[in-house]
Parts: sequence; C-alpha cells; structure tokens
Amino acid sequence: MARASARSANPWFGIGLDAWRLGLEASTVIGLRTLKLAQGGTAARAEAELMVKEKLAVGLALGAMALTGGLGVNTAQASAHSLAHYRKHVRANRRRLGKI
Repeated sequence: MARASARSANPWFGIGLDAWRLGLEASTVIGLRTLKLAQGGTAARAEAELMVKEKLAVGLALGAMALTGGLGVNTAQASAHSLAHYRKHVRANRRRLGKI
C-alpha cells in the first residue's frame, strides 16, 4: 500500500519508465524501417512517405490535444499523456513492420 501511495505522490518514476519503454520500441521501429528502406523499390518509397505523413499527423494531433486541454492539468499528466500518445503509434508501427 505504501508503495502505491508513494508512486501517486511522485509520478515521475513511472513516467521515466514509460519514456524508457518508448525509446526501446522506437529503436526497434527505426531498425525495422531501416531494413525496409534499404531494400529500395516501391515498398521503400511508400514506407518513407508513410513515415513522414505519420510523423506530421501524430505531432499535429498532440498539439491539438495540448491546445484543448487533453493532456491534463499539470506537467506530470501532460508528460504521461504525451508518452502514451506517441507510444500507441510507435507500437502500431512495430507490429506492422514486424510482419515482414
């Protein structure tokens, strides 16, 4: 019980772990994308275009969330929601690219 209350009193440890997990997943996506792009051809071109479009869309969506209050009321909530937003998209890319 004391551990849960300590975690809720200071959420930054959990946020740090979430950032670390996002970094690991993003590294996997970078590796998988690099392999796909290195193969060249129309599939590589389509992946490069998709990557750019996704990055713009995800960034704009996060900005909209920030402007509408969707990220929370304090910095810890905003950090946690931002990480969750990006991680959802990174995870989807990892699953898609891992099906090669």
